[in-house]
Formats: sequence, structure tokens, C-alpha cells
Amino acid sequence: MMGLTLNVMHMGMLSALVILTLGSIGSFKNSKLGFYGTIIALVIAFSAITITVSAAHFLSYGIFILAIAIINLVSLEAIKSEIKGVDYGLVGLMALATMYIFNTSEFALVLAALVLVSVPTYILVMIREGGANVEVGIKYITFMVLATVLFLIGAIMLVYTKSAFDGSLYVLGYVMLVLGLCLEVGVAPLHEWVPDVFSSADPIPISIIASLAKIVPFIAALWILVYTSSDLTLSITLFTAVIAAISMFVGNIGALTSKELGRVLGYSTVANMGYILSCFVVVAEPKFIYLALTGGLLMLFANAAGKIGFFNAIKGGGAYSPLMYLLAFSFIGVPPLMGFWGKLFILLSLAKMEYFWLVAIVVINSAISIPYYVRLATELGVEWKPNLTNFICLAAVVMVLVTVFLLPVEWFYSTMEVIAQTVGIAI
Repeated sequence: MMGLTLNVMHMGMLSALVILTLGSIGSFKNSKLGFYGTIIALVIAFSAITITVSAAHFLSYGIFILAIAIINLVSLEAIKSEIKGVDYGLVGLMALATMYIFNTSEFALVLAALVLVSVPTYILVMIREGGANVEVGIKYITFMVLATVLFLIGAIMLVYTKSAFDGSLYVLGYVMLVLGLCLEVGVAPLHEWVPDVFSSADPIPISIIASLAKIVPFIAALWILVYTSSDLTLSITLFTAVIAAISMFVGNIGALTSKELGRVLGYSTVANMGYILSCFVVVAEPKFIYLALTGGLLMLFANAAGKIGFFNAIKGGGAYSPLMYLLAFSFIGVPPLMGFWGKLFILLSLAKMEYFWLVAIVVINSAISIPYYVRLATELGVEWKPNLTNFICLAAVVMVLVTVFLLPVEWFYSTMEVIAQTVGIAI
């Protein structure tokens, strides 16, 4: 029975890829074929996953990914690119990989999902009206290729030590994988590309890179680090904790001192990635991994909603003021918005590992972030107009309000407990 349902899921994913490809090819004649083909492919993939044995345990995660992907697809309507239609397919490919990664425990497929999410961003980052933004593309691609290489080499080293343990090789692999992750998502001090790219590229593709592209790298890194954990893991997690703390301070102080809105959001991303990286200290104790998953994913979803809303507001010349403030409050961590729950579960995971100094740093940095998020909301807030920007921002706000309508968040917490056991993330 298990084999049958897995075959159904794989056939569904394959069908989704075929439809996605055909839609992208057809978009050269009619860009709408790319849009509708991507929507159909996402629905097929989502349906294929939900009919597997563990369907109920992946439903909430899949719904969030589907929502983020669809909002990103709609936001692409705000920009006229030379590859209109194909850009829908690129976003769809990223979403399919993001849906699939929680449904495999195969090392090779985890790495494949990482590559499938990363590579489409090489093209998306160059999209702008009037031609490709080659200068930004070269800078971004250079850093991303280096990040992927570091991540893959580190991952292979760690998996090798699983069967033939070598302490020095394990430490080297751990450090390389974490550095690759930091470079990939923009964690300080490997964040130099983030403020420049976020302020120079078109806001719409950056909203996709800052939202959908951040999820898989964290899941892949967490999966590999827990799977390959050893007696050295407990001591080396201090390395991750220190980097996370540095990223929080660099990101929040950088955002406070920046004037350009895109640059502020770039540094905001650096800080948010630091919050999420901090929960990686639980890899030494897999029994607490569900807390890290709950906090990390809720924080990633809150970050995705906020970045989509703010970047679309920049592109559209502002958005409805109350929407901007709600997204800002979620970033700050005002209860009961999604950002609050993300930080709360991250803090719980840190407390379980007795990293109380890192708990204090997370709290301090949340306070530091208040002025610039309020400033962002104030500068981008305008009167209500029935336009695309406001509808996208409204959709983003609905996402961060989910935790208000569905209190308590036990529905997501219990999902993460089951995922940690059934997919093999916890060992």
C-alpha cells in the first residue's frame, strides 16, 4: 500500500513537471499558457502529495507553499519581462521542489531539490522591464554558485562520515555546509551580496527570491545535519549559534542605518535568516527537532509574506497603510501574528538546548528592529486603491493572520512532530 501511494505521488509530480514544461514552451506564443500551466501543475502536485499515506501531516505545509507560490505568480503580472510566461514556469519549478522536499528521505533528492530551487533564481534576478539586469545577475550568480558548491561538498563529506566516521572530516563538512547555507540565504558575515542585489534588482523577482527561495535551503541543511549528527555535534553547534547572533546584529543595525527601502529589506532578510539559523542548535538533540521545524518554518512563512508585501509595495508606489503595518508587526513579533509564533518556537528550541544567551540576543534584536519596520510601514503606506499591489499585499496579510484565526497553533506544531518522525528528519 505504501509503495502504491508513493508511486501515485511520483506520477503526480512527474505529470506536474510535464505540464509545467509544456506551459513554459507554449508561453512563447501566449504568456497566459505559462501562467495557467503553472497553476495546474501546482494543483496536481499538491493533490498528489495529499493522497499519500501521510497526506494529513503535510497538508498545512503544502497549503502555505501553494499560497506563497500563487501570490508570487500573480505578482509577476506587475512586470513586463522579455521572458514573460517562462518566468511563471521558473516559479512553478521552485514551488514543486519546495513541496517535494518534505516527502523524501533520499539524500540525492534532497540535494536535487536544493539545486532546483536555486538555479531558477539565476534567471529571475535579472528580470526587469527594458532588458536583462546583467550586472546584478553576475554578482548574484557568482555568490550562488559558490554557495551551492560549498553546500554540496559539505553535505557529501558529512554523509561520508556517517558510514566511515572521521572527526576532522566531520567538522570540515559541517563548517562548509553551514557556510554554504549562509552564503545561499544571506546570513552575515557572508551577506555582502544581499543589500546590493535587493536594492538594485527589480522588486518583483526579488520578492520571489526573498520568499519562496529561502525555504528549501534551510530544510535541506537541517535534514542533512540531523541525519549525520555525531558526538561532535553538540560542541560544534556553538559555531552556528555565533554566526546566527552576528547575523541578527548586522542585519538589524544595517537596516536601522540604511535609507533606501530595498536596502533596508535586504538587511531585514539578513536578520531574519539569523533568527532561523539559530534554531539549528537543536541538531545535537533530534528529539527537539519539531520545535525547530515549527519555529523555523513559521518564521520563513512570515518572512515570505512580509517580503512579498513590502517589495510589491515598493514596485507599486505604496500599498494600503493598515496592510503595511500588519506586515511590519508580524516581522517585529507582535502576538498573535505569525511572526510572533515563529520567534516563540525558535526561543523554545533554544531554551530546550539551554542556549539562554542566544534567547536574550533574539529578544534584544526583535526590539532593535521595531523602528525600521515602523518606518517601512509609514513610508510605504498610502490610501486604499483597488489595484494589483493592494490585492497582493492583502493576500500576504491574510497569510500572517492565519495564526490569529486558528489559535492555538497546535495544528502546525503537531504536523511538525509527525513530519520529524515519518520523513526521517528525526533519528
